[in-house]
Amino acid sequence: MHNDTLALAQALIARRSLTPFDNGCQEILISRLEKIGFDIERIRCGEVDNLWARRGLSAPLVCFAGHTDVVPTGPLGKWDSDPFKPEIRDDKLYGRGAADMKGSLAAFIIAIETFIARHPNHSGSIALLITSDEEGVAIDGTVRVVEALQARNEPIDYCIVGEPTCVEKLGDTIKNGRRGSLSGTLTVKGIQGHIAYPHLARNPIHLAAPAIAELTQAKWDEGNEYFPPTTWQISNINGGTGATNVIPGEVTILFNFRFSTASTVESLQTRVHDILDRHQLEYDLRWEFSGKPYLTPRGNLVEAVSLAIKTVTGIEPQLSTSGGTSDGRFIADICPQVVEVGPRNATIHKINEYVEVKDLEQLPEIYRLTLENLLLR
Repeated sequence: MHNDTLALAQALIARRSLTPFDNGCQEILISRLEKIGFDIERIRCGEVDNLWARRGLSAPLVCFAGHTDVVPTGPLGKWDSDPFKPEIRDDKLYGRGAADMKGSLAAFIIAIETFIARHPNHSGSIALLITSDEEGVAIDGTVRVVEALQARNEPIDYCIVGEPTCVEKLGDTIKNGRRGSLSGTLTVKGIQGHIAYPHLARNPIHLAAPAIAELTQAKWDEGNEYFPPTTWQISNINGGTGATNVIPGEVTILFNFRFSTASTVESLQTRVHDILDRHQLEYDLRWEFSGKPYLTPRGNLVEAVSLAIKTVTGIEPQLSTSGGTSDGRFIADICPQVVEVGPRNATIHKINEYVEVKDLEQLPEIYRLTLENLLLR
């Protein structure tokens, strides 16, 4: 079992699946899933390959979700080995996607194969939702599969996303939710002029400064048991012509909210506009909403995964909603309980990305025991 997980992870890493291209990874998974009775549905959207595979028709439906696409490698000369030629050094498997998240995909398959071999007549159903559009713009990936499932009224009861979640040791962290992401492009308008004649101009940077100060100090919400308070951060600010003697005519500010379930998109937008209007600014503001928050409180799925982790590793996992967005935000629309459980995240998106070989031995056991905890009750 352990050797199978390692071999499958290596086969997947060897595929140069730079987002949004799958480059044959899903066909590797399909060839194994068909042998154990899964019905296969390929959902192609533009350049994106999506896979919905299901075995069984009864409830509850347990779904494993993930992605085959990886981020670019960066300078190849800085890698100690070819990122698409998996290599084991010092009990670590190196390669792009080793931790994010081809190791988890391999663990999914081996866990499911082992579970079915031991419990061929289990209750409920098992599914996999795999995309090649998670690391990119994420518009033709998981969200399209979710739309298809919604259209035919095919809900998911439990979903386990294989994103790398752990910090120090495998099993130390379960992501039971994620913050939402709301961005804005704010352009504050002034009057351009000569810097020696400020009375003939209106400096938009000066005009915007008090509003910026208020936005940075605002308390948007208190958070809750699972989420920290919502934060507002400027990511870019640009104004001026490049000359030292010209007052700019406008300043553009890019900002982002990472917000909890204690706030809504509408409440945040309303408060921002109220602050800008109170400071009597002339402005344009364009909003971009890229992901709502989701939360899975303690319940069947969290308990099943936590028990599996404790059994395999001896660790009591901590619940966390930190980090960026994930495809869990889409799946939460049709699934009341979504968690993320995977290997350590210390090297994801970095040069010399790796996953511990030991983690690849234990991760399929965690997934298999989770299935047993959910489907053999």
